[in-house]
Amino acid sequence: MSVKIAPSLFGADFGNLENQIKAVEECGVEMLHIDVMDGTYVPNIAFGPDQVKSLRSKTNLFFDVHMMVVNPDRYIERFVEAGAGIITVHQEATVHLHRTLQLIRSFGIKSGVTLNPGTPIDTLKYVLDEIDMVLLMTVNPGYGGQSFIPNSINKIRDLKEMVKDYNIDIQVDGGVNLEIAPKVVEAGANVLVAGSFTFTGDINKNIRDLRNCVK
Repeated sequence: MSVKIAPSLFGADFGNLENQIKAVEECGVEMLHIDVMDGTYVPNIAFGPDQVKSLRSKTNLFFDVHMMVVNPDRYIERFVEAGAGIITVHQEATVHLHRTLQLIRSFGIKSGVTLNPGTPIDTLKYVLDEIDMVLLMTVNPGYGGQSFIPNSINKIRDLKEMVKDYNIDIQVDGGVNLEIAPKVVEAGANVLVAGSFTFTGDINKNIRDLRNCVK
């Protein structure tokens, strides 16, 4: 599978959001990664459904909505209505993962599961038929600008082996830069979330360099 780039809006300049979204769209990225934070599951608060709906009118990019939210089922329909193309939920944050994935799919969009650095991939074993993407956190969730956790490489390899008979994307989020990107792609990742890296300095150059380093 070809490598997809998903700039994380949480790393953008919130005072210049529309222009920065246009900048990454002009670079031909495949999706926009939108972090939803409830202040409980993670310490920060970011991007409710009303904000996502407002952004929907500004761009044609595919919305990759990453819900860092306790009991995400409460908000799934609202994020679908706001324009989400895929919703990923944390396995650790939902009591009935299978039910949550079925709920997401019932609205005709893609579903995904996010795993924190300390969560084993075995938790996915019996829901693989309900998943379009697995998001592996390679930093602890809730803050931008953290360093990549090195043993995540082995986890990516193990996940790649687990999903080899399924059409499931492997997304990596946390510490992705020009040094880390080739390593995670070699291990099996095909969707790269990049926030701080994308939006610091020249956006066009950053995305071009990221694409070139994983070719």
